[in-house]
Amino acid sequence: MVDETTSETTRLSGGLLLAAEPDPRALQAMFALLIAVGIILRTWGGETFTTDSTAGLAVVVTLFASGLAALVPWERLPHWAAGLLPLLDMAAIGLMGIDDVTASSGAFIVLPAFWLGRLFGRTGALVTLVAGLFLVGLPSLTEITFSGANVAHATLVPLVGAWAALAIASNFEQVSVQRRASQRHSDDLGEAMGLIEHQRRVSDAILDSVDVGLVLLDSSGAYQSINRRHHEFMQLAYPDGHEGLAGQLGKVYRLDAVSPLTLEEMPTYRAMHGQEFDDCRIWVGDDPRTRRALSVSARTVRHDDGNFAGAALAYNDVTDFMSALKVKDDFISSVSHELRTPLTSIRGYTDLMMDRTDLPAEAVRQLSVVVRNSDRLNRLVADLLHSAQIATGPVQMDRTRGDLALMVRDAAEAIAPAASASDIDLTYEGPERLVMMMDQVRMRQVVDNLLSNAVKYTPPNGTVAVHLLVDGSRIVLSIADTGIGIDSADRDRLFTRFFRSRQADEQKIQGVGLGLSLTKSIVESHGGRIEVDSEVGRGSTFRIRVPVDGS
Repeated sequence: MVDETTSETTRLSGGLLLAAEPDPRALQAMFALLIAVGIILRTWGGETFTTDSTAGLAVVVTLFASGLAALVPWERLPHWAAGLLPLLDMAAIGLMGIDDVTASSGAFIVLPAFWLGRLFGRTGALVTLVAGLFLVGLPSLTEITFSGANVAHATLVPLVGAWAALAIASNFEQVSVQRRASQRHSDDLGEAMGLIEHQRRVSDAILDSVDVGLVLLDSSGAYQSINRRHHEFMQLAYPDGHEGLAGQLGKVYRLDAVSPLTLEEMPTYRAMHGQEFDDCRIWVGDDPRTRRALSVSARTVRHDDGNFAGAALAYNDVTDFMSALKVKDDFISSVSHELRTPLTSIRGYTDLMMDRTDLPAEAVRQLSVVVRNSDRLNRLVADLLHSAQIATGPVQMDRTRGDLALMVRDAAEAIAPAASASDIDLTYEGPERLVMMMDQVRMRQVVDNLLSNAVKYTPPNGTVAVHLLVDGSRIVLSIADTGIGIDSADRDRLFTRFFRSRQADEQKIQGVGLGLSLTKSIVESHGGRIEVDSEVGRGSTFRIRVPVDGS
């Protein structure tokens, strides 16, 4: 019973010893309790306990040590000063061991051994061994019968104590290492969290300071974050509130500022379906005085394994730009209409003059120059008007059945003199007849623009090859030249109105940059698309693909 009590008390004291700052008062109280329980159990078992015995002296020593533990301000002393208490406890154990009825008292050495191991580490094990031999083992050998059993008892008890001290020292070292590692981890984590929080505040401040609306969506389409600028746009687009999910319809309109966007056209819906795009222009808001034009770009966000994680969108306010474009388009349209009247008059009077038979040859030649340049100016005015019409919305196509093969051959014959004058070899390969539904005037404009560009941008002794064929349900017209080519940096803007490539500007080739923009709009109005392959110095190939039915 004494051994069981000692074991349980030792377990409890182990918890106290491993505390960050072990309390000498609690440890000494634990030892005193252990001694008291041992004496009570022995007395209950029939043993006799007297105050004038060595066991009584052991109690006095224990009480003295307990008094010291209670009265001394240990927190003001060095930590090793508390080592006096376990040494007094070992002296008490030695005194109890003199009494032959207290042979089991040697088990009590475990607690002071643990205490010394906790205070002094591995050195505490050596202190326990030496103190145990002198304070526990030696007194018993000098007072009781000298025998092998007593010698073994006097020797083994200090050894067991030393082992216990070494065990608690090793255990505490491990706990200390783990505690220091945990503290370092906690400090690093705290520092990292502080840095993350600082970076978050900096990022929020930066995002709120930019004049671009920013949105981050998660994989389910929920709004993860928006900045201050986009919140302003959302108040225009969703005056009744927003549910925080991608694709919600509201006061959001197409480029004409009248037609509402469908679900499939909403930028957030497109982004959530993995689309990446730039310069998708929309209008938000109902009130013409406050509504804004926005240019939207989107990029997908993916996990390390490549799976879709969400999308990021940027909304740039282009209201002033759109207003400037409208003013420019209105100006172009107005000027073009105003130019048509005098041009018609010039051409009419020139034709009347050319009909005369009494003009000298020099006058006829000069009038031919006037006719040629007035025709060129007329085409430019027509392009400007068409460009202005496209800017206001889709151009209505007047589709009829026409022979595209005949149209391409006629256009090639018309451009042949200019090609021949530059020693350019112009070839055509295609069917004799190819009937399709098309706006014949607009489609002839497409063919003329592409052929004219091919000849204009091809230096002397080059080639221009025209191919026309049917590929399934689509007609493919390709025009390849060996001209100056187009830099890859210019291709994204090639079909923008009034854009001219760097190569064209460097070689001072005439043009205003409307032809390809008009060509693209006409082809797309026929349900087709236009492609370009080009390399600087080696030429270009423009390819249009349109459905046979023109839809």
